[in-house]
Amino acid sequence: MMRRVKLGRIADQTQKRIALQSAKYEDVEFSALEADRDDVEAIRRSEAADKRQVKEMFDHHEHGLK
Repeated sequence: MMRRVKLGRIADQTQKRIALQSAKYEDVEFSALEADRDDVEAIRRSEAADKRQVKEMFDHHEHGLK
């Protein structure tokens, strides 16, 4: 985490690089399997929403509604 010497002081390039390097080494949990499951769930929800929207459009068209 970047530390400020004085309030309102803008960090210089060296401080920014130090903060960036320390951020790179932080532990990050990532699960490809969980990400894939989330992606599949998002696709399913999107497809279901598309089907509902198409059905609603056809229903409105058949009944002459706008």
